[in-house]
Amino acid sequence: MGLAPLLMRDLFRVLREINQEGTTILLVEQNARMALQFAQRGYVLETGRIVLEGRCEELATNPQVKAAYLGG
Repeated sequence: MGLAPLLMRDLFRVLREINQEGTTILLVEQNARMALQFAQRGYVLETGRIVLEGRCEELATNPQVKAAYLGG
């Protein structure tokens, strides 16, 4: 939390490189927009319970996810 935007971009770039080399990554991220662009699969948690899951392309276009986490 509170990382500079440039640092976040660098971090995600390095994580993507590691993932493309074959390493699975479990990412827990508050920036839903960035996480959905990075990940292949996502899980939406509310009060510790999974309420939605699926491919990130599907989650990014889901009306519930858009309204609650992506600003509309």
